[in-house]
Amino acid sequence: MKNLYTFLCFVILIPSCFSQSKEKESAILESGVSEQLAQFRKKQISDVQYNLSFEIPNQKEENINAHLIVNLNLTDLSQPLLLDFKEKTLNIKSVAVNGKSVAIVHEKGHIVISPLALIMGKNTILISFIAGNLSLNRNDDFLYTLLVPDRASTLFPCFDQPDIKATYKLSLTVPKDWSVLAGADVKEKLEKGDFTLYTFGESDKMSTYLFSFVAGKFKSTTQKPGLEMTMLYRENSQEKFRVSADTIFNLHQQSLNFLEKYTNYKFPFQKLDFASIPVFQYGGMEHVGAIQYRESTLFLDNSATDSEKLNRAKLIAHETSHMWFGDLVTMKWFDDVWMKEVFANFMADKIMNPIFPKVNHNLQFFTAHYTTAYAEDRSLGTHPIKQHLANLKNAGSLYGAIIYNKAPIMMRQLEASMGKEAFQKGIQKYILKYANDNADWNNLVEILDAETPLDMKKWSEVWVNKSGRAIFTDKIEYDSKNRIKKFEIQQQAEDKTDNVWPQIFQIGFVYADNVKVLTANIKEQNLVLKEAVGLEKPLAVVYNYNGFGYGVFPLDENNLKYIATLKDEVARASSYSNLYENTLIGNISPEKAYDCFLKGVQTEENELVLRIASNNLNTIYWRLFTEKQQNKVQKQLETVLNERLQANLSANIKKTLFGLFSSIAYSDSAKAKLYQIWNKEIVIPGLKLNEDDFTNMAMNLAIFKHEKADEILEKTRTTITNPDKKKRFEFLLPSLSKEESVRNAFMESLKEDSNREKESWVSVGLSNIHHPLRQESAQKYIRFSLDLVDEIQRTGDIFFPKDWLDNTVGRYSSKYAYDEVQRFLKENPNFSPILKRKLFMATDLLYKAQNIKKETE
Repeated sequence: MKNLYTFLCFVILIPSCFSQSKEKESAILESGVSEQLAQFRKKQISDVQYNLSFEIPNQKEENINAHLIVNLNLTDLSQPLLLDFKEKTLNIKSVAVNGKSVAIVHEKGHIVISPLALIMGKNTILISFIAGNLSLNRNDDFLYTLLVPDRASTLFPCFDQPDIKATYKLSLTVPKDWSVLAGADVKEKLEKGDFTLYTFGESDKMSTYLFSFVAGKFKSTTQKPGLEMTMLYRENSQEKFRVSADTIFNLHQQSLNFLEKYTNYKFPFQKLDFASIPVFQYGGMEHVGAIQYRESTLFLDNSATDSEKLNRAKLIAHETSHMWFGDLVTMKWFDDVWMKEVFANFMADKIMNPIFPKVNHNLQFFTAHYTTAYAEDRSLGTHPIKQHLANLKNAGSLYGAIIYNKAPIMMRQLEASMGKEAFQKGIQKYILKYANDNADWNNLVEILDAETPLDMKKWSEVWVNKSGRAIFTDKIEYDSKNRIKKFEIQQQAEDKTDNVWPQIFQIGFVYADNVKVLTANIKEQNLVLKEAVGLEKPLAVVYNYNGFGYGVFPLDENNLKYIATLKDEVARASSYSNLYENTLIGNISPEKAYDCFLKGVQTEENELVLRIASNNLNTIYWRLFTEKQQNKVQKQLETVLNERLQANLSANIKKTLFGLFSSIAYSDSAKAKLYQIWNKEIVIPGLKLNEDDFTNMAMNLAIFKHEKADEILEKTRTTITNPDKKKRFEFLLPSLSKEESVRNAFMESLKEDSNREKESWVSVGLSNIHHPLRQESAQKYIRFSLDLVDEIQRTGDIFFPKDWLDNTVGRYSSKYAYDEVQRFLKENPNFSPILKRKLFMATDLLYKAQNIKKETE
């Protein structure tokens, strides 16, 4: 009777406690975590500790039973306590507060606890529930959690906002042949028949999105390159393990050593373990004590190029940097998620210097960031680095090249403007002040402002709070002796606003026997470069010579013949990039740009620079050329690549050239050559190929309609030795089929969420379906793909909506595709603004191609 009385009181009284402030209620109780709810809970709640247990069955279809005990302090009982749990109400079995059962009230993704059941000070809440599956990433014999940015509440009830940090005590019951990894060490292991119960110690304090665990059939290895670390992995190639394992551990330790010294703050957590996962959605994720990586990025073999090795090192440095930038000091709200990413990328670039002393790190920085930053920033979907976020449920939309790539460019400009020592001093003060706490951009600006005469607020207003980039033009006047009389640079925002980006970059004046380099420090819309006055008329003027500047720089056709001859690697890379951007805005024709890139492909011997020239040539060929133009140059390109592949060049250069050859080898002669290489009938001297390369060749041969395509695919399937990679290939087979009906069935299957779980696999499958050579049969799925985007956003991880668009409508250049996008937007006037931005980013080349092809016609 007592329980019934309590229940009736609870049910009767809860409306009255809601009616205390209708205005407050409507602001707080809504789907997701609103800013208002987050701000209220930050004041209401402190000292949170989660005790979690999960019982993981053998079969992935079975429910995972779970229990939660939350201990916390409360200082405000004017509103109900809301725990976020974005799952079915049926998944909640029972709720008890301070030792007493209460009714289950679950509204708009929140478990509502009445103030009547709570007390000021310490409270304990017990919840039995079925764990949500959305973010558990369950496979037949392993699973892993991925809870960024707001997915913790899809797994267990919690306060899912970054500024309520907590400690965790976790226990996992798993099949007995499984291994486990989490944010603290295992304290107890207990056999229970066919299962094992693992009990972990108390974790360090962390935000909910950083909590994680991995469980499954993994192998384990431990090393002590300084700090003792353990890695779980599934890679079964002995060669890849032998070649990679020591390097993987050492890279973590080298990154850790650098960061401790740079920040003047010791490694802040109990451990630095990591798991290598075959189907992982991202390159990596910085979970405290248990980083997760995509396995293919970590494990390389002797065929790996320097770029692939550098990318692996950068990824490890990036995730290790997050231990300080993101995990130790965390943003207050996800509108500043870019802060953790900019520092992780910025520090990773610094860490590479001592690890790869022979690499040109200025060049590496340029090639890593500029292309991808421009790709989004020049589109109609561009946005500022810092974006307003009204509700955490939309936080996934903030991720992209603007925060990962433009933000490091901004930070490098800031460091150059402040000076390296002043910048580092400011960062050390920031880490020390906000360790184990939360900070926003304004907190950092305040600290940096004290270290520099630069007006930080004014500087960051345009770089951080405004979108877009500068288009630079110049006015050069010469006197009667052909010497420079006046040299003036102007910048105009691409979006025609009055934004001005203060920045520093170099300008190279090219002469027959030397290059005169001057520094431009542009603070306003115009800059008169007085140092140029009196110089002889150069053969060419190369803007952004050192790759520091951000924007589109002046370029005339006279300059094109000098790009490949520039001795400075960064100047060549920057010039090739600037040529591509000038092509897209209509200043240079695709034909002239193609010819210049082809010369680069013929002569370039730096892998990073060649990659830029090669990728840009590839894009112009497939996206900006008409079929007639492609037919005109295809044979020449094929011949050039074949000749270079026979030359005495480094393995890195050959691998890059072969990648380009494979992508255009659809003529009868090229297809025959590619087949012979795949079938190991011929070997190109100095070209190192691994199993993945042969798999990719097989996929290309199928798309190119080789007469033995079925035989090629089946032989490839049976020779893949890694079981995880074999599953991936079998998933992709329908997308490679020569039968249109089979490919159609693959597309139709993606309506089902369960068929989209392996997102990286789906992206490759979509790319196969929508390859330029197949678009006539695939274009009917453009509208299908657009109509699904809302659901993709709801069910997918943070990068998947953009990946989905990139690999469907984003692969097209045709008028048909353009019209389909316009029709979709017209018929969906309430289409999510967030997704519209992603769509505009993905279709930037589609939009640009319409203008370019009109001019060509």
